[in-house]
Amino acid sequence: MSKNKDQEVKDLEKEIVDQNEEVNSQENAETTNEVEEEISLEEKLQKEVEELKNQNLRIYAEFENYKKRTSKERIELFGTANQELMSALLPVVDDFQRALKNLEGNDAKDGVGLIYNKLDNTLKNKGLKPMESSIGQEFNVDTMEAITRIPAPDKSMKGKVIDEVEPGYNLGGKILRYAKVVVGE
Repeated sequence: MSKNKDQEVKDLEKEIVDQNEEVNSQENAETTNEVEEEISLEEKLQKEVEELKNQNLRIYAEFENYKKRTSKERIELFGTANQELMSALLPVVDDFQRALKNLEGNDAKDGVGLIYNKLDNTLKNKGLKPMESSIGQEFNVDTMEAITRIPAPDKSMKGKVIDEVEPGYNLGGKILRYAKVVVGE
């Protein structure tokens, strides 16, 4: 019987060793799984952090572009805020210019000239600029409006401006009124 008991003890010891190995193996597997899960979780968190950083950068860039765009629009608005008023005053300026031409040699010309100069200087200070006279220049669709075409006095005046009926004006870098001209054919 002692052999049997020794065998039983050996079998039990072997069984205990096998169980310990199995438990160790399971613990190692669990530890490995935990480590892998931690690594996986860490990678996910890093990816999420990167995505949030990129999203933050895009939002910041979008906001900066918005600020630039609105400030540019505000500057343009200030530059052309008086556009309606200036457009309404242009016929008055034209009338003053015609009055000054008709008052040549008259005593009233000085008084009308002073008033016209004051109005003209005020409008220039507010950004209104007359276009250069276009008489003798090639007709330009971008800055001129052809009222009529007449036969050119000579061949060199074909396609060129013969007369300017109303001058053109710019306000804040934009055309407020096109020059109205007569073009030679």
